[in-house]
Amino acid sequence: MLEARDLGYRAGGRWLLRGVDLTLGPGEFLAVLGPNGSGKTTLLRLLSGELKPAEGEVVLQGRSLAAYSPEVLARKRAVLSQTREMAFPFTAYEVAFLGRLPHLWGRREGPEDHERTREALERTRALPLRERLFFTLSGGEAMRVEAARLLAQDPHLFLLDEPTNHLDPRYALELLILFRSLAEGGRGVVAVLHDLNLAALFADRLLLLKEGRPLAQGSPQEVLRPELLEEAYGVPFQAVGSGEGPRLVLALPREREVPHGA
Repeated sequence: MLEARDLGYRAGGRWLLRGVDLTLGPGEFLAVLGPNGSGKTTLLRLLSGELKPAEGEVVLQGRSLAAYSPEVLARKRAVLSQTREMAFPFTAYEVAFLGRLPHLWGRREGPEDHERTREALERTRALPLRERLFFTLSGGEAMRVEAARLLAQDPHLFLLDEPTNHLDPRYALELLILFRSLAEGGRGVVAVLHDLNLAALFADRLLLLKEGRPLAQGSPQEVLRPELLEEAYGVPFQAVGSGEGPRLVLALPREREVPHGA
């Protein structure tokens, strides 16, 4: 479904991302991890077509991303970005309905478009917010409405930049369960996540970035190793748990960083 070949991006005289190779098949969930400034959002913007690579290329369903027209690309992939500013006083329903716009080229909106929008809001538990002005929503409420917009768009590929940001644990779990189910139904999902344990729980594979380059890529068991995580994040980690269940990875303060009296 999606392939990045030796992907690189340069800005301001330096490389923000370089040497990234990845593949994503239908039904797969890939989580992108790494510390702040490691290139996670840049990678997602390259995969979406928002940025053009300085090196390499992105291939979606067998065609270079550059070969797609904007309207066709909008029907194939949906993007959840960190920036959710709205210049117009749209209601939550109207924001969710924006997901139907790629399907309206050459035709008028119909009952099916509104039904899909209502279903999307219901699936993200945002239907009670439908009459609220978007700018009055909390961060978590706005995220759920934006997730509904993606569902209404009905793409083959979901690209998510920190989808659990601003969400409490309940809604974070519900949202990831939703996108996990979409992957299991044959869609592709790439999500930038900061919570390593949520990534281990929901993703099939992980890509760990450091300073714009891949440090590790593979299964959660292969990537979430304390020595690799310490190299990436600069703090020690400990793996907790054993057996068949998922392991937890915990960041540990260095001895000199422990507060007095702790």
